Amino acid sequence: MDYATSAVRPLVLFLCVHNAGRSQMAAGWLTAMAGDTVDVFSGGSDPAAQVNAVAVEAMAEVGIDIRTNTPKRWTDEIVRSADVVVTMGCGDTCPVFPGKHYEDWDLEDPADKTIDVVRRVRDDVEGRVRDLIAGLTRSTG
Repeated sequence: MDYATSAVRPLVLFLCVHNAGRSQMAAGWLTAMAGDTVDVFSGGSDPAAQVNAVAVEAMAEVGIDIRTNTPKRWTDEIVRSADVVVTMGCGDTCPVFPGKHYEDWDLEDPADKTIDVVRRVRDDVEGRVRDLIAGLTRSTG
């Protein structure tokens, strides 16, 4: 799948409700895998007070540190700036703007789940991020 973008460094935005688990893990994976070849942001429609501690633990197991991340609300400005918007369970609260490439990832919400469940979500997110990078590479490279 190719993503139409005119940006030298495409901007990818991960959105979910609380911006505390899935979207934080996805942003962590993309940052770790793509480095400075892509701009990465995440946000939520109703941000939590802090990143899910079990998600932090699961990501630390694979060498990705998201413990200093802070859940934040997405803004229209950042959505309009994004080349790719990945939604994760935010339904009708996720913004839709014409001309953006949207993907909706059906992922289990790691909130209040055991480390084993969160590891499965983490690993699912990793595979999806790898596919996303492949699409970005075909579009910009």
